[in-house]
Amino acid sequence: MSSIEAAIKAIESLKPEETFRYSDIAKNFNVHRSTLSRRHRAVTTSHATKVSNLRRLSRQQEQELVRYIERLTKQGLSPTRSLIRNFASSVAKNTVGEGWVTRFINQNSIHLISKWTVGMDRNRHQADSGAKYSL
Repeated sequence: MSSIEAAIKAIESLKPEETFRYSDIAKNFNVHRSTLSRRHRAVTTSHATKVSNLRRLSRQQEQELVRYIERLTKQGLSPTRSLIRNFASSVAKNTVGEGWVTRFINQNSIHLISKWTVGMDRNRHQADSGAKYSL
C-alpha cells in the first residue's frame, strides 16, 4: 500500500465528529498535502486507476483479438482498421475509437505487422478496367 493510500485510510478511519487537517496527516505520512486533499475528495485518481478505467478490453481479450487477426491473415483476409474496431467494440460492448485501433496496433507491433497492399490493389484495379471487359 502506498503512503497516499495509507493516509486516505487514516482519514476515513476517523469518526465523523473528529476534525482533521490535511497538512497534519500529510506530514505524518510524508505525502504532499494538495495531493492528499485531491485524492480524498475524489478530484483526482492514481495513475494506475486512470489507466485501468481507460482500458476498453482486458489483457486476455486483447490477446484473443490478436489471435483473431492472425487467423484472418492466415486465411488470406486482410483485417482492416474498421474490422478490428467493430470486433473490439462488440467484445467491449462499448464503441472504441479510431485512436484505440492505432494504439492497439502499436502496442502489439511484435505480433501484428501493418503493410500496405498497394501492388495487389493496383492489380485488382487494372483487372477490373472497363476496357478489358469490352475486349
